[in-house]
Amino acid sequence: MPKGRAGRATMKDVAALAGVSAKTVSNVLTGTAVVRPETQQRVESAMRELDFVPNLSARGLRNGRSGVIAIALPDLATAYSAEMLHHLVDAAHQRGYAVQVEETALEPERERDLVSRARQHLVDGVVLNPIRIEDSVVDRDERLPPVVLIGEVEQHVTDRVLVDSRAGARDAVAHLVSRGARRIAAIGGDEQAGLATATSRLRLAGVRDALDEAGLAHDRRREINALPWNMEAGAIGVRTLLERGVDVDAVLCFTDSIAVGALHELARAGIRVPDDVLVCGFDDIEQSRYTTPELTTVSFDRVEFARATMALLEERIAARDIPVRAVAIAHRVVARASTDGAPRGISARR
Repeated sequence: MPKGRAGRATMKDVAALAGVSAKTVSNVLTGTAVVRPETQQRVESAMRELDFVPNLSARGLRNGRSGVIAIALPDLATAYSAEMLHHLVDAAHQRGYAVQVEETALEPERERDLVSRARQHLVDGVVLNPIRIEDSVVDRDERLPPVVLIGEVEQHVTDRVLVDSRAGARDAVAHLVSRGARRIAAIGGDEQAGLATATSRLRLAGVRDALDEAGLAHDRRREINALPWNMEAGAIGVRTLLERGVDVDAVLCFTDSIAVGALHELARAGIRVPDDVLVCGFDDIEQSRYTTPELTTVSFDRVEFARATMALLEERIAARDIPVRAVAIAHRVVARASTDGAPRGISARR
């Protein structure tokens, strides 16, 4: 803080230190106008030096908003949720918003509560990650406040940001096929109505797309699901495959957390990865780079995902009547050691 000044730093202090106008500082905070990258860096550096905290309550008094948004994810215990939440909160703070976090799990009432708070102007908007459209408030309420959906639930009543899960699973299986796999299991997808989430349906469809394209039959005995999608689900999936005695030479796990559990259970059973079985995950969480062997996975840019989400939400808060939009974030298969081999298969090994 400048010498001789006491108390909380103001926007004018930031502007003076960065050598810009107060309006430019406001634009950096709100994202309402384009600011050159080098200017934004100077402003952000000045904010850090001055320990500047935006006065969200004053901002709310001027524009009738709270300066707070809500983010609701289904399972905050997973590594994927932790990483995604980190980037979403960071992107929100860059736009000057405070963040309220909620875990919805399998309880649609929690979604409805957040939407109700937005209607009461306790929060300005909501980011939702429903696991099934059938259970989501989006499918039941036509008077939605500013809402952006993230994830695979497909709908056309509000904005959403997504990764093409079907294409991602198809590309992952195509990668396994290119490595010589022919008997590919899927842990995270089956056709049981009670376990079918939007993500599991799409990724299972992508698995079958790739098998069809390769001229390979899909065997429902190789399709296993267990909820919640955590490491234990991966271990259960491998044990189930072994109990069924089905011949498998590769496993696509529908999340990296599932894959970590699968790797553990395969090692416990004396099955080598990738010599006996290839393993691929989905999401590219940090842990996937530190498994043994390192995990092949489907990756996407979470920073880009978070920024796109917050941009859509802020635009929706500012203008309720603009057309509904969907933003797809590109994905790619990151090949690592867990698929670097010519698998012999479980049954062949025995």
